[in-house]
Amino acid sequence: MRIAIPYYQGLIFQHFGHAEQFKVYEIEQHQILMEMIVQPEGTGHQAVADFLRAIDVRVVICGNIGEGAMHALNDAGIVFYGGVSGLADDAITALVGGALAYDPNIKCEHQHHDHECGDCGDCGGECGDCAGCAHCG
Repeated sequence: MRIAIPYYQGLIFQHFGHAEQFKVYEIEQHQILMEMIVQPEGTGHQAVADFLRAIDVRVVICGNIGEGAMHALNDAGIVFYGGVSGLADDAITALVGGALAYDPNIKCEHQHHDHECGDCGDCGGECGDCAGCAHCG
């Protein structure tokens, strides 16, 4: 099974929608078989979710995550564990060992709206003003 973590300098990057890299782990029988760093193709929550699904990611461990990203991951059939912080390698070790501490109710609720983008039909949640928050993507 492949597991991805939004990644920056060894840490779980805390805003899924702005992650430029993901660390991907291949796990089998509670063993880490492979690790690699990938950069998603495309922008926006749906493009990232589609990219992760295309490389056979089944699980995402992340920090903050907005509703748009949650829906995109759900639609792609990817399970996510939010509210996790610290080192990416520590999180994967905890997940494999059945001891990952996460928040099933995590939801990014930034209030950075100084513009009217509606449902983000114009900006797709990537306009920058909304920071990819739950209200905009």
